Parts: sequence; structure tokens; C-alpha cells
Amino acid sequence: MQVLIFGSNGYLGGYFRKLYPQAITPRVDISNATEVAEALDEYKPDVVINAAGKTGRPNVDWCEDHKEATFKSNTTGPQVLLDECKKRGIYWVHLGSGCIYQGDNGGKGFSEEDPPNFEGSTYSKSKSQADQFLKQYPDDVLVLRLRMPFDGTAEPRNLISKISKYERVLDVRNSITYIPDFMKVAEQLIEKRATGIYNVVNQGPISPYEIMQKYKEIVDPSHEFVRLTLDELGEVAKTGRSNCVLDSSKLEVEGIEMKTTEEAVREALEAMNNEE
Repeated sequence: MQVLIFGSNGYLGGYFRKLYPQAITPRVDISNATEVAEALDEYKPDVVINAAGKTGRPNVDWCEDHKEATFKSNTTGPQVLLDECKKRGIYWVHLGSGCIYQGDNGGKGFSEEDPPNFEGSTYSKSKSQADQFLKQYPDDVLVLRLRMPFDGTAEPRNLISKISKYERVLDVRNSITYIPDFMKVAEQLIEKRATGIYNVVNQGPISPYEIMQKYKEIVDPSHEFVRLTLDELGEVAKTGRSNCVLDSSKLEVEGIEMKTTEEAVREALEAMNNEE
């Protein structure tokens, strides 16, 4: 199976490189149809994985000052890939985001069928527009929605690494995605040539504040931080933040289960502790 990865140098792109070590990894602007077409025609992949996208560093506030780059990468790029892969009959995978919702949908979480209800940031708006465009082509692309990805490394884009640097940590429960679990799900769905949208999050929401409490317990007993409420979020963030819970029952229908969030966070923290 010939795999081609766009965005292979990114956080998640690196994981896909490990999953598919023989993958082709061209440096291409995915919003440029000519560059994408040339890469597809040259390498003739069986599977294309789109791990390219702008999330902003150190966080999504970056996207507010780089709107054009954000929309080109997060919105135009997936539209180009759909068109070019569809022309050639190439199966492809897009990494979407659950940061297009706000709330917990009355306690049941948002399913793949629920329309987005949050566009409070440039990042969320760009991902929402791509999500809803691709939703119109359920047989042509596999969309894997993840949220607040984390692992057990010191990688700065790891959610735990990020929030461990915050003096004030938000105490609002969210769905989150443990990347080792996410990669297993991605591999299984790709093997099945599944299409459509899937919410890929661990079972049960948790707040960043709760994660830091566990971080203090397992990794660094001297770590200090204070609780930040949702009402206070505007004091530390330049733009709005999605806080939401996703329903992942569609994965269960496929016979795929992910760890509970409690188990996944503990596993990640123990790995980080062993690295210290």
C-alpha cells in the first residue's frame, strides 16, 4: 500500500510517519491545486493522509493574526484535496477537529451528524467550513475528528505540556484525544477503507484543571497553578475557545473502543514521569 502524507512534519504527521515508515512525504502547499496534482500524478499513492493544517503556536490565538494562512490551509486545502483525489479515485483521510462545537449537547455529546454551533475563533471557523464541505461527500473521504490531542512526551504541542506552562488552568470538562489510541483507530479505519466522519475521542470528558491535578500527583508534586473559570477565560485568551463533549458511539458500532480518559491521562502522565 503506497501511502502519501501531507503535513508529515507536524505533530500528528510525525505519528503517521511512524505508522507508515515507507510513506511518501512531499512538501506541498495543499491549497495549491497544481502542486497537489503534480504530487499525486508523480507518486500515484493508494492512500493520501492530510495531516497539514494551521493550529497556531503557542495556541489558536496565532490564527487571529494569520487569518489568510489559516483559511488556506484548513479550508481551501481540504477542498483541493477532495477534488484532486476524487478525480483520480484515490482514497484519502482528513484530520478534522471537534473544536467546532460548544457545550455538551444536553449531556449526550455532539454526534457526527450534529451541525457545528461554534465559530468563535478563526481556527474553529476554518475547521467548521471544511468539515461541513466534506460532509457532503461521505463516500469520498474519511474524516477523523480529534480534540485537544495529548500523549506522554515533552512535545510542546502535547495538551499536557501546553497546560503545564499555564499559571491559570481552565476548569471546564472537554472531550480529549490520546494520540496512541487515535493512531490505532486511524489504522483500523484505513484498513477497512472506511469513509465519512468519525469522532475519535476517549471515553468521558475531563477538564484541563483536573489533568493538572493528576500531573501534580504523578509528575511534579511542586507544580503550582490556580483554577480558571469559563467566565475568566477572556482574561487570558485573545479569542474564544471551544469547550465541548463529543459522542464517539459511532466507533463502537465499528467494534472499536478507546480507553477511558482517566486511563489514557494516567498512562500519559506516567510516561512523562518516566522521562523526567
